[in-house]
Amino acid sequence: MRRTHVAVAVVSAGLLTACGSRSAPGTETVTPGASAAAASATASSGPGPSAPAATPTPAASLGPGEGTVSVVALDGYAEWGGVDPKVKWIGTFEKETGCKVSLRIYDPRQEEKPGDFAPASFDVVSATPEVGGRLMAEGKAAPLNTALLAGYDKIPKRLRTLPSVTRGEQVYGVPYVWATNEVLYDSGKVRSAGPESLFEDKGPVMFRDRPLSLADAALVLKERGADIEDPFDLTDEQLDAAAELFRSGDEGGRLFWRDPIEVVQAFATGSVRLAQATPYHADVLSHGRKPVKVAGDRPVTGWADAWMLSADAPHPSCAYKWLDFTASADVQRKVSAWMGLAPANPEACTGAARRICADYEAGESRAFKDVYFAVRPEAYDKWVERWSRIAP
Repeated sequence: MRRTHVAVAVVSAGLLTACGSRSAPGTETVTPGASAAAASATASSGPGPSAPAATPTPAASLGPGEGTVSVVALDGYAEWGGVDPKVKWIGTFEKETGCKVSLRIYDPRQEEKPGDFAPASFDVVSATPEVGGRLMAEGKAAPLNTALLAGYDKIPKRLRTLPSVTRGEQVYGVPYVWATNEVLYDSGKVRSAGPESLFEDKGPVMFRDRPLSLADAALVLKERGADIEDPFDLTDEQLDAAAELFRSGDEGGRLFWRDPIEVVQAFATGSVRLAQATPYHADVLSHGRKPVKVAGDRPVTGWADAWMLSADAPHPSCAYKWLDFTASADVQRKVSAWMGLAPANPEACTGAARRICADYEAGESRAFKDVYFAVRPEAYDKWVERWSRIAP
């Protein structure tokens, strides 16, 4: 499985091929504590068509909990002990609030658009910038009354005001975890590296298989003098130039990863020289005594995933309780340690999350310095089309 403690053990023991990955094939529905047959039946039924509210407005107040909440989550973002009995926080939420969780896990690679889910079919969703941008644009996410969320103000303003979670003066998302895309290199094979090395080195080089990886190429163009202010806001010509960088080297030397463990495996076996990855990848490999370093050059790109409320949430009071619960330091500490991502709430940077926070400098003033956080581009379909030519 692609969890942090497992990844460390895998590298240290050299048992790379024995490390499986928790599957998330498309979308599945799981009710914690329910039988597998019941979960399967729920998944097959699927949500019916529905239209979002035309002009959703933030809730003014909350009533008593409805007793249930429907959660759509990325794999690993809402755990109930089904993968590891020690890794769970859904049960705590249920006990504290009286709201029973019905959980649907989605894979953004195969079903990037939970915006296709009818808004009345779920209450909250953990959204990537791509998914969140679509939900806001289509009116399927509801603006939030952050005064109803006790943990919201503990999240740094930089994350709270990202374009991926806001529209104008309205807030649509509560940041959950974040990370940066860094250049990692095998110091035994590469003397030094910077962002341009990903495109100039003979390879093999690994890139994250995601259309927004084009923004990392755009940063290289910006450093070379291109008139680019934001790497996620490109003209068609700039987008073409960014895509061309990926094709400028030996095609056989360009590899693409989807599961984080692929990066660990590649460096551990010596099959790549450089990779676009995260600081935590380097930390895991360092603990496995692999000579992998992080290029210190900035600027870099990053992303923040957030919880959003459906525009037609059937259980709004329990949904707000979930948003507040997941903004707490206790929950974010657990998800950070489980996923190897930085918690949005810096008060979570203790205990099991201390090491991850150190990797990302979370809670420090320089944590977000020269980081361009991802937002879904207005012409995202063009990004997808360009990327399909690079990593089909």
